Amino acid sequence: MKTQTRTSGVDAAPLGLGSVLVGSLPAALMTEDAPDRYMVEAVFSRRPEREEVTAILGNETRDCLTESGYPTVEVTVSDRRLEIANTNLEELRDGLASVLADRLAEISAVVRATREAAAFRFAEAAASENERATAVTALAASVSFRASGNTQPASASGHEARR
Repeated sequence: MKTQTRTSGVDAAPLGLGSVLVGSLPAALMTEDAPDRYMVEAVFSRRPEREEVTAILGNETRDCLTESGYPTVEVTVSDRRLEIANTNLEELRDGLASVLADRLAEISAVVRATREAAAFRFAEAAASENERATAVTALAASVSFRASGNTQPASASGHEARR
């Protein structure tokens, strides 16, 4: 039995971030009116899978950011972008970008391992079912409806008595 494997998504490459969307940054950056903290949008290296989005938005990511020294930073996913709120470019450059990249790599690895385990269980179940079906077919084929040769004609009186 052949199974199909995905050629896109988490099987293709780990989820990562490519670049900052400069057009989404506040227009006042590097002026006296520049905000201290703002939202930075970064482009994913590929479209995140549903399980990856769930993990990105989950408590483990929140805990990771807090433990790494970024308790006010919040992340959301919008299509192929990671929206990083309550941060700034300097904070990203000085370490937050690496924390996010590590977290995304970890998420991709967990999702991949979970899918591989599920695929393995499916393959095992399919193989087991194939073995069972083969055994049933062999057992059914071993049934023979041939006369044994030990039969005696029923007497007319014996046959009539059973009626």
